[in-house]
Amino acid sequence: MTIWTLPERPARGPKPVYSRAQITEAAIRVADAEGLEAATMRRVAAEIGTGAMSLYRYVPSRDDLLELMADRLTGELDLAGVPSGDWRADLTRYADELRAMWRRHPWIGGVRRSLPGLGPNQLVLIERLMGVLDPHVPIDENLGLVALLNGYVEGVVREEIGAAEQLRRSGLSEPEWMARSHAHVDRLVKSGDHPIFTKIVTEARRPHLSRDDQFRHGLRRVLDCVAAALPPAT
Repeated sequence: MTIWTLPERPARGPKPVYSRAQITEAAIRVADAEGLEAATMRRVAAEIGTGAMSLYRYVPSRDDLLELMADRLTGELDLAGVPSGDWRADLTRYADELRAMWRRHPWIGGVRRSLPGLGPNQLVLIERLMGVLDPHVPIDENLGLVALLNGYVEGVVREEIGAAEQLRRSGLSEPEWMARSHAHVDRLVKSGDHPIFTKIVTEARRPHLSRDDQFRHGLRRVLDCVAAALPPAT
C-alpha cells in the first residue's frame, strides 16, 4: 500500500483540518530552508501549527511524506506541449527543467526511492517524457535512453550542488577557492609525472566554459548518443 492508494479524508473521525497539499508545502519550505534531514514529522507539524501525532492522521509515515514532496517537485517541471514531435528539443527542454528544479531544491538528491513514484505529477511526467521517444523505439530502449539522460543531468547537478556547498563552507569566492590550489597544480604540471592531467589543465576547453555552457555541451553529446539509437531519419 502506498500513500497514493490511501484516501486523503478518512471515512471516520473528525473532519480534516489540513490537506496533504498543505502538509507537503510545509515540508518543502522546511527542506528548502534547513535541509532534508530537518523535515521530520515533528518539525513539519510545528511548521503548520499542530502536533506530530496529528500529522500521522494525514500522512502515515515520513517515507510517505518524502513521496509527496518528490511528486510535488516533479510538478514544477514545465513540459506543456511535450511531446511536440521534435524529440531533441523536447529532451533538451526536459533536461533544462530538471536541472533547474534540482538547483532550486538541492535536497531532492537525498530522497531515495526503491521504485518509481506513482504520484499524479510523476505519472504525467512518465506519459509526456516517455511519449517523446515512444514512436521511435521499443519501450525497453526508451527506458534506457531516458535513464541515460537522467543520469547525465543528475551527475552534473550533483557536482554543481557539491561545489556550491564547498564554496559556502570555505567562505571564499570561486576565484579565491581556485587560486588556493594553483601552487599545488603548478607543482604537479612541472613535475612531468602526470601528462594527462597536464593536458586537462593546459589544453582542455570545457573547464573554461561557464557551467551553463558546460552543461549544454555535454547534453548535446548525450543527445547524439540517443540519436544513434534511433532509426534513420528520426
